[in-house]
Amino acid sequence: MKEVIFPGIHLTLQINPIAFEILGVKITWYAILIVSAMILALILVRKNCNRYQIKFEQILEMVLWVIPISIICARIYFVLFKLEYYLQNPWLIFQIRNGGLAIYGGIIGAVFTIFAYCKIKKISFLDMLDLLVPYLALGQAIGRWGNFFNVEAYGYETNHILRMGIIENGRYIEVHPTFLYESIATFFIFLILIFYRNKRKYKGELTCIYFILYSMVRAIIEGLRTDSLMIGNIRISQALSIMLFLIFLFISLYQLIKRKKLNKKSVEPQ
Repeated sequence: MKEVIFPGIHLTLQINPIAFEILGVKITWYAILIVSAMILALILVRKNCNRYQIKFEQILEMVLWVIPISIICARIYFVLFKLEYYLQNPWLIFQIRNGGLAIYGGIIGAVFTIFAYCKIKKISFLDMLDLLVPYLALGQAIGRWGNFFNVEAYGYETNHILRMGIIENGRYIEVHPTFLYESIATFFIFLILIFYRNKRKYKGELTCIYFILYSMVRAIIEGLRTDSLMIGNIRISQALSIMLFLIFLFISLYQLIKRKKLNKKSVEPQ
């Protein structure tokens, strides 16, 4: 049991990362939240998959590949950027119950798996991504609370009103609850994508919006965290976020200019 305090709002909580045990196997709140997010996402996808003429049975079949591959890729991403440590402790590579999954690794694995599946089944890859990204954002918003129960993924010390008081290495400190910042931000991204999807102007637009907004949020929040994966003085996730932001902003601007030119031609007298 860990005590977590939010002094700015006069809230004190006793946190246990373990929800319950089954036959001696500890079931964590992190796992429950991740599974719950997946189930909720599937329920919502089922209600909306006809929007892009995609069958829900195809979604289910694809998910059976996406979930394990995403988990594997999330772990590989994390291990690669802590390679020296894991080469010295190779038996820890497969112990994902102790943490060590990187969201960007999971997203990369998911995107490649979805691309391969869509190619094989002759489904529009961009339609599939646009269908799924709102629920990816919702899943991230829910899943980040797993970090809260584990008392992890927090930031530097601060006196911000939303600061979180914890015990770190036997010392009481008040830090940025970066898991909370990202949870709130990704929930708003989910709402933006849901409200905008009926106004989609081209295939892949929702995906562009997601990556522009999420990468911008992640770049800012990553700068506050104390547990970033690093190469020298470079925060890997922050650098990747900036790169993705620029790439998808360029794509969006290109599409905007392209559409303006097409509209201009369509109104010109023949």
